[in-house]
This record gives sequence, C-alpha cells and structure tokens, in this order.
Amino acid sequence: MRAHKITFAALAVIAGLSLTACQNDDDAAAKTDPSPVTTASPSSGDSGSDGSDPASPEASSGGKDTSAGTGSDKPGQAAKCRTDGLKITAIDNFIDGDPDGTVAVEMKNTSGRDCVIAGFAGVDLKTNAGTLSAERKGEPGDPYVLKSGKSIAFSVTYPLNETGGSGVRITGLVVTPPNETKSVTLPWPGKPSLPVTDGSGDPVRVGPIGSAGQGG
Repeated sequence: MRAHKITFAALAVIAGLSLTACQNDDDAAAKTDPSPVTTASPSSGDSGSDGSDPASPEASSGGKDTSAGTGSDKPGQAAKCRTDGLKITAIDNFIDGDPDGTVAVEMKNTSGRDCVIAGFAGVDLKTNAGTLSAERKGEPGDPYVLKSGKSIAFSVTYPLNETGGSGVRITGLVVTPPNETKSVTLPWPGKPSLPVTDGSGDPVRVGPIGSAGQGG
C-alpha cells in the first residue's frame, strides 16, 4: 500500500497555495490510492473435545487418544463406554514373591462401536463379613478410545492372608465401569481370603484404567 505523506518541507514549498487547494489535492490522492482492506480467513477449530475424532492408536496397544475427552453421543465423536457394551472378566494375576495379591480385571468393548473410557472403576469385594470397597491408587491417565472388539484392563491389589487362620472369606467381585452406575458381579479369582485386622492393615486397592496393561 502506498501512503502519500506531506512533510513540513513540502508545506514550506507550497505555502503559496491556498488551504482549499491542499484539501482538494489530498482528496484526489485518497481517491486514486485507496487503502486495501485485509480480511483474515477463519481458522479451523480443534476437533478434539469430548472424545471426538478417535484417530489415535487403539487402547489395546497402550496408545492414548490425545484428542479424546469424556466422550459424547454427538456425530463423529466416541461415546463413553457403558456397562452393557462391555464384557468384564477377572483373572488371578498373583506372582510368587509379590507382597500383595493381584487380580486383573479386563473390559472388552462388545458394543459394536468405539467408546471412550478413563479414570477408575468402582470395585467392591463381597465377603462373609460384608462388602469391602477398594481404595483408589495412582493417577488416572488420559482418556482411551477403546476400539470395538478390543480390551483394556486394570488391577486390584489386596493383602495376603498369611496369619494361618481362615481370615475373611471373599465370595465375589463387584465391578462398576467408570462414570457408570450399573455393576457386574464376578466370581473372585484370587486368593480365597483376606487377613483379619483391626483396621491398621493394608487396604484393598484399585488402579486406574490401563494399570494392568491392555489385552487384544
């Protein structure tokens, strides 16, 4: 863009011209040299909120979808994983020499569509002395896009009964997926009992989604 500037030196040279003539010259210059108007093109916004555009590696391979949020039912976005769309199983994952017992709980997406899962599942142990709720351990990771037909797992750790007594007998495992209210009751696959304590012993703990690795 060209800009015609009138300096003080120029004003001294054309001092003999009338103020009206100067005004006319300025108007003519403005008409012959208009300033262009620049408009900015609208930028494309982020597509990734609430579990949108699940283009990351599958959760079963350990990848996380950085564009995924909590999930929604909007077109093009993965919804949250629901209890009815998950096949939940549990296996004993104890290794000799470990200080605690471990159970791995696996959730397989059987809904027929991708879904988003993150955080902690609710875990309760049914015992002959009542229901015992697991405490959360660790920090939750970013949301996972769980592909249809794929699995993800988390761990449940519990104190071993090494007292020599019968302890507190475990009769079942109740699992509630993250952000859900519907639970699934499973057979308990771990050691048969917990030690009887006065409340000062180690608690039963549940790790975040993905803490036991991912299945196929």
